[in-house]
Amino acid sequence: MLTLTENATLVIKSITGVEGAPDGAGVRISQEDPANPALAVTTTEAPRPGDQVVEESGARVFLEENAANALDDKILDAAVDDKGGVEFLLVPQPGTGRENGAAPTS
Repeated sequence: MLTLTENATLVIKSITGVEGAPDGAGVRISQEDPANPALAVTTTEAPRPGDQVVEESGARVFLEENAANALDDKILDAAVDDKGGVEFLLVPQPGTGRENGAAPTS
């Protein structure tokens, strides 16, 4: 299951915790085509039916089914640049065999 770094947790909470946002709001990650690695990240008030919910210290991430499968062995990190732009980064979880981009071994 996708895990979040402390930085990702803080950034997601700052994005979804703005004044007027509903309780339970989160960031939704979706993947239109499983054959295409492109992911879309949006803010939303609640998960959609079928979404996997990852919660960490008050930060909520909703994963569409394809994205949940693609990110099952990943860690989500985040950073904010000096202009306030948010960048998300995905890295393999330790022990998955993909730490250096290598395919897992059996």
